Amino acid sequence: MAARTVLGLTALLLVLAIALFASAGTLAYSQAWLYLGVFAVCTSAITAYLWLRDPRLLERRLNAGPTGEQRRSQQIIQTIASLAFVALYVVAGLDQRFGWSAVAAPISIIADVVVAAGLLVVFLVFRENTFTSATIEVASDQTVISTGPYACVRHPMYAGALLILLATPVGLGSWWGLLMVVPMVVVIVWRLLDEERYLAENLPGYSEYSASVPKRLLPRIW
Repeated sequence: MAARTVLGLTALLLVLAIALFASAGTLAYSQAWLYLGVFAVCTSAITAYLWLRDPRLLERRLNAGPTGEQRRSQQIIQTIASLAFVALYVVAGLDQRFGWSAVAAPISIIADVVVAAGLLVVFLVFRENTFTSATIEVASDQTVISTGPYACVRHPMYAGALLILLATPVGLGSWWGLLMVVPMVVVIVWRLLDEERYLAENLPGYSEYSASVPKRLLPRIW
């Protein structure tokens, strides 16, 4: 599992770096370097925590992406999500190359802080719920989690992901990259609605939890 963990994280960072610098046509892209540094430090810290404190969850997280899903609907959702995710970085890189946007450096730095905050939310979800698999499934010993961030919204990890996605283009110095967030939001909503149907059918107590925590993604909104 150690090799899979290191290779998986390295591959992710490499894909992001290639998408950014190849589309930008240069390595002189300071916003990209800072963003990748923040992203790498935060994800490495989360991975190290899981390795030390919850290796079972880490193993569940390794089986991610379209090939990890068993249900056809989720395979389609994950495929679209993967393509849109990479496209977000490509558009940001193209923005850098052709100078479409002018994002002030302090704004990009603030956006990087928001990215870190989104990853903190993801970490809090992992710490609270050891059943947070990368695929939609129900373990034999799984129970409903209603504490921590789950007391605020039913899908706090997607809420953290939404923060990351919204801040990423700005952190990379691209306003136009925000357009690629739109399909990602659609995919997140599609996935969580499908996930809710599955959990309501297969996880005892989930329907009652849904009734007690009415908001899915954004506190007091939806």
